[in-house]
Amino acid sequence: MDNFGILSLLPPLLAIIIAVCTKNVIISLFSATFIGVMVLSSYNPIESVKILIGDYFFAQLTDSYNAGVLVLLVFIGGFIALMEKSGGAYAFAQKVTKFIDTKPKAQLSAWFGGILIFFSDLGTPLIIGPIFEPIFDKLKISREKLAWIIDSTASPIAVLVPFIGWGVYVMGLIQKEFEVLNIAQSDFTAFMKAIPYQIYPILAITMVPIIAITKLDFSQMQKAEKRVESTGKLHWDNSNPSRKFEKLSDLDIKNSKASLVTIPLLVLFVTLFGILIPQGFPFKKIEGSEFRIALSTGYLFASIVLMALMSIYKTKTFNETFNIYINGMQKMMYVSVTLVLAWSLGSIIKNMGTANYIISIMQGNVSGAFIPAILFILGACVSFSTGSSWGTFAIMMPLAIPMAVAMDVSIYICIGAVLSGGLFGDHCSPISDTTILSSTGAGCDLIDHVKTQLPYALINGGITLICYLIAGVINNEFSLVIAIFMLFLTTFTLNKINSKKTLQSTVSDN
Repeated sequence: MDNFGILSLLPPLLAIIIAVCTKNVIISLFSATFIGVMVLSSYNPIESVKILIGDYFFAQLTDSYNAGVLVLLVFIGGFIALMEKSGGAYAFAQKVTKFIDTKPKAQLSAWFGGILIFFSDLGTPLIIGPIFEPIFDKLKISREKLAWIIDSTASPIAVLVPFIGWGVYVMGLIQKEFEVLNIAQSDFTAFMKAIPYQIYPILAITMVPIIAITKLDFSQMQKAEKRVESTGKLHWDNSNPSRKFEKLSDLDIKNSKASLVTIPLLVLFVTLFGILIPQGFPFKKIEGSEFRIALSTGYLFASIVLMALMSIYKTKTFNETFNIYINGMQKMMYVSVTLVLAWSLGSIIKNMGTANYIISIMQGNVSGAFIPAILFILGACVSFSTGSSWGTFAIMMPLAIPMAVAMDVSIYICIGAVLSGGLFGDHCSPISDTTILSSTGAGCDLIDHVKTQLPYALINGGITLICYLIAGVINNEFSLVIAIFMLFLTTFTLNKINSKKTLQSTVSDN
């Protein structure tokens, strides 16, 4: 039997339901995996626990590929912690803000700052937000606009970068499915080829400069902008903004310099490419294990240089710096546990034949051209309900890749659809960590941020859905060009409508 029938749907459905109810990805993944093992072991609870630990958890941890990913995540965690605590990002951003004297410049500078701090999606809101608050306030730009810009450059940038935690995590999920399906391709190659199909995050990033330059605001964001412009009020009367930083000095580390960001990143890239280029990169295929070794080496060297610079500049003592590095490594434990559980759930889904069962239902009833759009919608629903894009990737990837292979759909489009769906739901969800941190960093009420961001997210989400329907038919990267064209066309149309309404309002007032 290649599947357990309708029972094979139990693990992924339970993962979604429990995640929605508990808002806890680890509990949901563990519970779903355990129930799957129960079904496979004839419902013997004691035997199920033994099998779960021995045949799944231990097996995942002792796999050489998995071990390499977990080690790399630990190095990344230590480096990010040093970056955030060094004050270098703050010092760098302060240099950028000196020549900002117009609204478009302020918005574009915040957008560019969010892109520069690509190495930490959770660090972006808490670094960029407090720096740009006084600038936005001075130029009478709403805090809601700042929160939207931050949210549009945190996760959307992170999910496109292969050499930080997001990319490593996603490649780990991809590689597991490739091993099961005997696909002779590296996870890095697949990730890079899927980037043009990550339509939603690319649209989210692209929309910010369009709105900033055209000065186009609509729906709730337009009301927020008018409130600040006409009354000077930073918040609605009923708002209760939650703040992590009450003053800029909380981010201003003594003796900090911009070089604390630029030099370590330079060391990281020089080390990475210095190791990969002699192996033929980017013209020859590089094995995933070699890429992870190069990355781990780069992050280690960059961290050593950063610790040395922090000691030389006397921003922290050596002991403080070392403790920051170790604490950063420890914080990656949550991510590592999530990844091990995700790998285990993927194995359960394979052993229960979940993908085979779904494919058997769809074949003959659903055209393969609709698969990317379906994956995008499902991913968005799961992410919105759980507030976790990473949890969504863990649940959807073991279903998406086998479906793509069986129904002769591009694997890269399906990977992009899963990642886009996770990001779209994450952007719309009031319980997403990046949504919460973006409102916190901008000093904006959470619900106000959700209400003002939602129309922008829905426009991008609608365009993305249409383009996945197109991508399923044309099966090439031109779908991204169509998406960007549609975004420009939509904003142009809205701009014309807004201008017409403004003109009519002026005429009626006169």
